[in-house]
Amino acid sequence: MLYSVVIPCYKSSESIRMVVESTAEELERLGRTPYEFVLVDDCSPDEGKTLAALKSLYEDHDYVKVISLARNGGQHNAIMAGLNYTEGDAIIAMDDDGQTHPSQLHLLFDAFDEGHDIVYGYYPDKKHSPFRNFGSWVNYISVRILIGKPKDLKTSSFWIIKKFVRDYVVQYKSQYTHLQGLFLRTTKDIACVPVKHFDRVYGQSGYTFKSLVSLWSNIMGFSIVPLRIARNLGIILSIAGLIGALVVFIRKLLVPTMAIGWASVMVSIWFFSGVIMIFLGLIGEYIGRMFLGMGNYPQYVIKEYLDNKK
Repeated sequence: MLYSVVIPCYKSSESIRMVVESTAEELERLGRTPYEFVLVDDCSPDEGKTLAALKSLYEDHDYVKVISLARNGGQHNAIMAGLNYTEGDAIIAMDDDGQTHPSQLHLLFDAFDEGHDIVYGYYPDKKHSPFRNFGSWVNYISVRILIGKPKDLKTSSFWIIKKFVRDYVVQYKSQYTHLQGLFLRTTKDIACVPVKHFDRVYGQSGYTFKSLVSLWSNIMGFSIVPLRIARNLGIILSIAGLIGALVVFIRKLLVPTMAIGWASVMVSIWFFSGVIMIFLGLIGEYIGRMFLGMGNYPQYVIKEYLDNKK
């Protein structure tokens, strides 16, 4: 069995060698050989330092493949680029900062050997910033509501999948990649195991508020629940409006001298106009993504590919 390790890299010149070499040592210790590493430089804005570190690993180790992206596509699209170049029967995803530590791999393998299609490692005690933890919580709730993730399934960027899962996932060509959504619609045989979350070896997280919102919005590509919420809310507001109109009409008949308030009318107009604009924007987001999808906007653009086997 060949094991493939996919690592998206972003400003990780100071940490990636330690991550790759310590992971290779752990795979050797566990007897999980042969193996390959697919390292994806997600157009790191560090004057080529990350790419140079990846090329150095490629020159030193024949099990390393390097992909250099021409533009930043985000973590999930970078992983998708890596998945397209894996050859393993089992594919492992790890971070480039040492937080998904190779010492925890045996826990994932123990569950994987039980026959599960996907095994996630999750962190009972996270080392992320409060901002990042809040973003993860929002993502967790959203995925549960919008795409029906099981309540007891906890996920992270540390996982192992079988080859058939990878083969299905890489068929997805939209730029709005959300790996949890793809995994959940591929198989129901998904396990999760608690693992220790380590401190970053170097630097800070590359996730910003904008990138977290962008990743969260990709969930919509796997669900029509927001559209159903819009429909149901529209029905509720319409019924409420009819009842309100009926109440006003009856009160006017009973009290002909009653004045109808200009302020309440304006508040109603502003409120319902806002609701309409929100849901028009929501529908427009879906239509816009369909438009971009028809234009074959790429998930990623590979600028350079290095493989010792070629």
